[in-house]
Amino acid sequence: MGLFDKENTKPFLTEVENRRTIYKTKTSISISDEELEELIEHIVKYMPSAFNSQSTRIVLLLNDQHIKFWENAKTVLKDVIGPDRDFEPTDQRINGFEHAYGTILYFEDEDVIKSLQEQMPSYADNFANWAVQTNAMYQYAIWTALSSKGIGASLQHYNPLVDQITAQTFDIPASWKLVAQMPFGDIEEQAGEKEIHPTDQRFIIKK
Repeated sequence: MGLFDKENTKPFLTEVENRRTIYKTKTSISISDEELEELIEHIVKYMPSAFNSQSTRIVLLLNDQHIKFWENAKTVLKDVIGPDRDFEPTDQRINGFEHAYGTILYFEDEDVIKSLQEQMPSYADNFANWAVQTNAMYQYAIWTALSSKGIGASLQHYNPLVDQITAQTFDIPASWKLVAQMPFGDIEEQAGEKEIHPTDQRFIIKK
């Protein structure tokens, strides 16, 4: 019974292997909204964090709310790009993210981080980095869980450009800092081949 025993850890390792960045998704998903909400809530409940800070915040956008986020993004980006530059490539890219079932927004509550910095000044410089690491764990866990259901997703970073309009539109607390956005939906087009560098260059064993 080795590490790769099919009845043991192989299912988990297979999900790690199968998770890919999917840009072309459908406006449907293979599970109900209730199952989706339970999946995300389960991860939110049990994800570890430094000093049990639990500073990550998740906002799930569905239906018109999902569309509104990406329409807002287009409005902001059009102003940033300006009238003298071609907006069409950006417009097409955002339309691709909008053509999904929903979007997950990842935030960090800076009030929690600041409170911990004040309580433990000797670790003050580390709390922001630990928060980023925790947020990344949420992103990866949710991404992989979606993939296990046959749902594709990609990770986007239009923050800080969209921070203000997002906070205003969705009534986001002022202390929540936007970290990433994850549009998702059933897979319309699979990811291409991925180059994997030799692991002996990235994984060192000392005995």
